[in-house]
Order: sequence, then C-alpha cells, then structure tokens
Amino acid sequence: MPGGENVRFDNTRFDPDLTPFHELAKDMAAQFGYSAELSIDRKLLQLLRLRVAQLNPCSYCRILHARIAAEIGISSALAAHLICWRESTMFSSAQRAALAYCEGLTLFRHQQFSAVHDELRLYFTEREVAEIAAVVTNMNVWTRLKLAQGAVPVT
Repeated sequence: MPGGENVRFDNTRFDPDLTPFHELAKDMAAQFGYSAELSIDRKLLQLLRLRVAQLNPCSYCRILHARIAAEIGISSALAAHLICWRESTMFSSAQRAALAYCEGLTLFRHQQFSAVHDELRLYFTEREVAEIAAVVTNMNVWTRLKLAQGAVPVT
C-alpha cells in the first residue's frame, strides 16, 4: 500500500479485477473515494470513511483509511478516539452531526434518521449533505465489496 506500512491483502474469494464491479468501482472511487475533490472538509470526510470501516467492520478499509487519515493530518489520537466519538469532546458539533448521520445510514436506524438529517442540516448545505451521503454510501459499498472478495490482511 502506498505511503504506509507494508500490509498485503489476499482476496480469498474472487479477484475484483475480473468482476463486473471493476469499472463501477473505479468510477465510484473517482467520484467519492478518498482522493475525490469534494466541497466538504477533507478531514471530516476521511473520519466518516474510517467510521464506516469500523462499523462494518472491514480490515482492508480500516487499515487503508487509518493510513490516509494520518497522511492528511488527522492525529492518531483523534483517529483512535473515533470509535467513542459520542463520549468525546474532541469533535465539533458539525463533526458530531456528520458522524451521527454516517451511523444512521450505515446501521439503518431509519426511525431516528429524520432527526439525524435535521441536525446535519444545521451545519451543512443541501449539497454538502448530498456529498456526505454519497461518501458514506460509497464506503458502505466498498466495505461490502471487500467482504465479498474476502480481502484479508496477511502478515
């Protein structure tokens, strides 16, 4: 993996390059992946990606997005503390609203989703909410794709 520890992954179920997902996955990564140029703060979007990886859980995505978080200046303490963001004072109100929205989309908490969306709108424009939804949805697809592939870290 570029720029970080040398972790190799074996796909124990199928090769993603030989599947119909390949072209779609490339398009999704370009539009909403960690290298995409979006209007929202890059660090916030990276925290959301990492949170989705924690919730699903996806070894590949957790390792990749923890590394990217460090590369773009997210402190290791903040990244490590992400799992208990609700009990933390390290996150701003806007970040907390985005994390709650992220969890709502990922964990399918539809009963509470309207309130979570309304809270998010206090801090973000409609376009920004759409970008957050796209990034979280994209990450959920990737974590499930990596699960389907059987992407496991190898020491």
